[in-house]
Amino acid sequence: MRSLNALLLLTLALAGCHTSVAKDPTQSTPPLQDQTGAPNTLQVSSPDFEADGPLDVRYAFNQFGCVGENVAPRVEWSSVPEGTQSLAVIVHDPDAPTGVGFFHRVVVNLPPSTRHLGGDLPAGAQDLHTDYGAPGYGGPCPPPGAPHRYVFSVYALDLPRLEVPAGATGALIRFSLLGHTLALGRLIGTYAR
Repeated sequence: MRSLNALLLLTLALAGCHTSVAKDPTQSTPPLQDQTGAPNTLQVSSPDFEADGPLDVRYAFNQFGCVGENVAPRVEWSSVPEGTQSLAVIVHDPDAPTGVGFFHRVVVNLPPSTRHLGGDLPAGAQDLHTDYGAPGYGGPCPPPGAPHRYVFSVYALDLPRLEVPAGATGALIRFSLLGHTLALGRLIGTYAR
């Protein structure tokens, strides 16, 4: 019976319905986990939420007990450094109880002239698989309790195109960005239920 419960908890966590796990009060907040070594110089903002402020329920996922509309909030960023050939945007929850967080959106091959991202993609850009198992935006759906952070990271890259295998994960994309990120910027929103 214990192994069945463990399997059920793992299945729910991987499906996006993060199970509630008590945090050790002596542990610090999980790191943001994108250590590219690039300068954090892009200014990222949103007309849909304030930095470090709560995300509205319309941006939340609409399954697994969550009742949002799964609408991608618009994020905007400042000019990118000279030499930028493409951009990537990753939305990640470092607080998800999975050991590696949870990827909510992974977009690559944005043209270097792009200065915002919402639901639609410009020509040539790719929405890759999230940890929900499908491409595109998948909104927050944390376990009931403390708010989770949703980190919207924008990467200016020295590659014209990031070649990605079918089914590439957010972790693989982050690994692929190492050594190719000229600058990055982050915007953090929170969500709780």
